[in-house]
Amino acid sequence: MSTPTEQLAAAGVSIWLDDLSRTRISSGNLAELIASRNVVGVTTNPTIFANAITDKNDTSYDAQVSELAASGASAEEAVFAATTQDVRAALDVFRPVWEASNHVDGRVSIEVSPDLAHDTAGTVAQAKELWAKIDRPNLLVKIPATKAGLPAITEAIANGISVNVTLIFSLERYADVIDAYLAGLERAHSGDFDLSSIHSVASFFVSRVDTETDKRLSAVGTPEANALKSKAGLANARLAYELFEQKFAEKRAQDLIKVGANLQRPLWASTGVKDPALPDTLYVTELVAQGVVNTMPEKTLEATFDYGVVTGDTITGGYDEAREVFAGLKELGIDFDDVTQVLEEEGVAKFIDSWHDLLGQVSEALEAQR
Repeated sequence: MSTPTEQLAAAGVSIWLDDLSRTRISSGNLAELIASRNVVGVTTNPTIFANAITDKNDTSYDAQVSELAASGASAEEAVFAATTQDVRAALDVFRPVWEASNHVDGRVSIEVSPDLAHDTAGTVAQAKELWAKIDRPNLLVKIPATKAGLPAITEAIANGISVNVTLIFSLERYADVIDAYLAGLERAHSGDFDLSSIHSVASFFVSRVDTETDKRLSAVGTPEANALKSKAGLANARLAYELFEQKFAEKRAQDLIKVGANLQRPLWASTGVKDPALPDTLYVTELVAQGVVNTMPEKTLEATFDYGVVTGDTITGGYDEAREVFAGLKELGIDFDDVTQVLEEEGVAKFIDSWHDLLGQVSEALEAQR
């Protein structure tokens, strides 16, 4: 009997863990998840690192913090040193996966500073700095899909940097992200980069869409509104996959693929359910299709492994039904463009808050050592 995570992998889904810490690497837990849970990648963000570095029960950062304090490092320099060390170590753990998957998986993502979300030049500069500092071919640098992030994505790709585009909520912005990726590939090709070495994923957030939409449906309060609850997130993601299929079938993308370019794979993010009334594997088993990535919190990963029911492709047959969900929202006066704009603004703000919380706590730890 194969496990649900094996079935998921066989159905074309790359399972990535949405968590990283130094203890997870050094204890062998990450290697164990690769071996037993079909995990083939990791994503990180400021909240994840804040939880890891400030965990009172985790002493694995203490020696490095002491060294950094003695050297006079700032909080930002200390966070940069600690996080890049963790990501490099994780990338080395994933190196065999990277080789075995023909360089598709075995990926670890690290985010540019959230303070740069609206700063194109600053984002590009830090993406280059992270790429050079970590110096591993299986790295992905995370750049948010803000308006300022789009030209930064193009510039990073044009310079041969593999990118995880994060915080995508709307189909319109997703189309812009694909265009930014293709524009970067075109420039990279004219600059004689090997396009096969450049990879990208586009992180489409799922559960947060339901949280915001359901709040508005509750305010409407009719039976029709209640019937649409917990449907927008899946519908939005399914139509994103349809857009992925369409855009990469066009001549512009196909011409690049012919000279070695890779597809920019859709990645489902925010896949832990926020509503306890929902099945905890909902955003995994209902978003299965060939060539997608699903990055899961450990709790969701374990639930999927224990009792997830994988029934094959649960995306490509659902496009018409997904459109019906959005037609229903429109009839009820739910402005989905506003939903996605609010989510983008909140997403950026949450990462900035986590980043400053992390800097503050690391600053206190450094001061305590001085």
